[in-house]
Amino acid sequence: MRIGILTSGGDAPGMNAAIRAVVRTALHTRHSVFGIRLGYNGLIAGDIAPLDHAGVANIIQRGGTILGTARSEEFLTGAGMKKAARTMIEYQLDALVVIGGEGTMRGADEFSRRYPVRLVGLPATIDNDLYGTDFTIGFDTAVNNALEAIDRIRDTASSLERIFFIEVMGRTAGYIGLTVGLASGAEEVLIPETPTDLKKLSRSIQHNIDKGKKTNIVIVAEGDEAGNALEIAKKVKKLTGEDFRVAVLGYIQRGGAPSARDRVLASKLGYDAVHALRRGISGCLAGEVNGKTVYTKFRETYRRKKKIDRRLYKTLKTLAD
Repeated sequence: MRIGILTSGGDAPGMNAAIRAVVRTALHTRHSVFGIRLGYNGLIAGDIAPLDHAGVANIIQRGGTILGTARSEEFLTGAGMKKAARTMIEYQLDALVVIGGEGTMRGADEFSRRYPVRLVGLPATIDNDLYGTDFTIGFDTAVNNALEAIDRIRDTASSLERIFFIEVMGRTAGYIGLTVGLASGAEEVLIPETPTDLKKLSRSIQHNIDKGKKTNIVIVAEGDEAGNALEIAKKVKKLTGEDFRVAVLGYIQRGGAPSARDRVLASKLGYDAVHALRRGISGCLAGEVNGKTVYTKFRETYRRKKKIDRRLYKTLKTLAD
């Protein structure tokens, strides 16, 4: 086979480890691999070059993606997909491995339905919101990046005895917020999956202050229905009269070297993606559930909602009391 590989959408730590695994597994099994730059845009434009062992040397520890990534509006059109199909014919590509999140899998699903393309996806998004895998590549690193920042902020919060509202990524999913909230010992976590009652939140904060608690850390997922961290902080101040500080962690959550867990997950799934194509498996996401690799049809990965672990939320509320 001649296999094309691309990374699409937002970058996630561990994408390079996945690229490396796909390339080296393919070469080991005597297949050729071609790197496609800047996601589906590169597939449309023909920005493609061969990848060999040397091309993926010393990248497993690097964040980001050596292939570059982008969101492609053109690929969502019939004309864009037609150009991409022509590129595959021109470069004699037999199959594609696409690495990314929900938008990447939507594009892969539509492309594989319109054209006879052999396609396997790898789940790489810090949001951990793809159905068909317990964890996505990049999630563990993002949580640890956020955790390190929150631990530092808690030192300041304790010294100043102020309320800190810390905004983490998660426009539609609260996996980062919930996980880092529990790991950091936060007093409150506000995520899209649970309703936010600002009056109840304000009473809880006031109760903590009255009983002598010196820190109040509130983790806010950017997609919470009550607003972003600053908006919520202002509303809480009106209800409590307490001063506050806001920290928006932003893109530092995406950067840096991937954790060991993300490197291992990316390596295992990259290896399995190549062997899936060799066995004729396509049109699906290669994910890991309960420690085993499973293959989920593209459409299910974004149509079915991945649920948060309510036990984690209950645990956090109990331990923060």
